[in-house]
Amino acid sequence: MLVPRFRILTEGEKKQVLERFNTNEKKLPRILADDPAVGVLKAKPGDLLEITRTSKIAGESLYYRIVV
Repeated sequence: MLVPRFRILTEGEKKQVLERFNTNEKKLPRILADDPAVGVLKAKPGDLLEITRTSKIAGESLYYRIVV
């Protein structure tokens, strides 16, 4: 409940996110490969993670981090 939901995006989803925000991988916020959440997902450098955070005020918010 206290930990937000993480998931690895497919290459197609990753491309859509980059196009949607008109950006590239170098400009995305980063998450280290040794982060515990990354380890549980078995994500590798270059993977794009979608993080879903919930709050009583904002509802659900999506955040994206590239694994480095």
